Amino acid sequence: MERIGAVLIDIDGVLTVSWKPLPGTVAAMERLREAGIPLVLVTNTTSRTRASIAGKLVGEGFPVSADDILTAPAVTAAHLREHHPGARCLLISTGDVRDDLTGVTLIDQDQEESGSADGGAPDVVVLGGAGDDFTYAALNRAFRHVQRGARLVAMHRNMYWRTAAGLDLDTGAFLLGLERAARVEAVITGKPAGSFFATALAHLGATAPHALMVGDDIESDVLAAQRAGLTGVLVRTGKYLPETHRAAGGTPDHVIDSFADLPALLERLGA
Repeated sequence: MERIGAVLIDIDGVLTVSWKPLPGTVAAMERLREAGIPLVLVTNTTSRTRASIAGKLVGEGFPVSADDILTAPAVTAAHLREHHPGARCLLISTGDVRDDLTGVTLIDQDQEESGSADGGAPDVVVLGGAGDDFTYAALNRAFRHVQRGARLVAMHRNMYWRTAAGLDLDTGAFLLGLERAARVEAVITGKPAGSFFATALAHLGATAPHALMVGDDIESDVLAAQRAGLTGVLVRTGKYLPETHRAAGGTPDHVIDSFADLPALLERLGA
């Protein structure tokens, strides 16, 4: 085991549920800050911008800033700028994250349907977070555009997430049907994509053998990070389910009850 010098932390289900801190998480974050451990919050959350997330967390007592946060929309913007420069992109997502999609040409429904020179059919269909905007009409439009040759990019393929009311369906549940119907496979830009973890490590100036990822999703957070060379830590909060843990395609490096237990684990690992 390499000495841990950087920590990647999921937000929803690890630090908070429905944006309310889980017990002991604020104090644990403060201990990491006092120890001077470099950290970045990595999230597939697509309903808020980085600035909005930071404001919400700071309001709940977490010692973080927007610079400490890496979101799926921000990484998606980088992917689109690199691989589809100038492309017309149709965004289907609940919540407005346009401020994090810098350098991306987004078209609205009127432009999409008009066929005008500044609009017309999209070159790329981008799926963000599921919610009320994931209507039949919206997904059917996406299906038709992909059938006609538009590229399909999804910020993540999470099946569900934990809210105060219980588990809610997420993008992956809809994406799977869209992929099968259109006979295509989406490019995933958020977790569990290896490029997402590489971006987070570059942000910290860290290398995978010296970094640790904490998450509540055993596949997208923990095992994906381990495949990228990081140490994986699964927390038994958020979307964690014992049956999902047992059926997983691998074994987490560490399992702890909650993020509140992370400082003690880092001490044992020599961080």
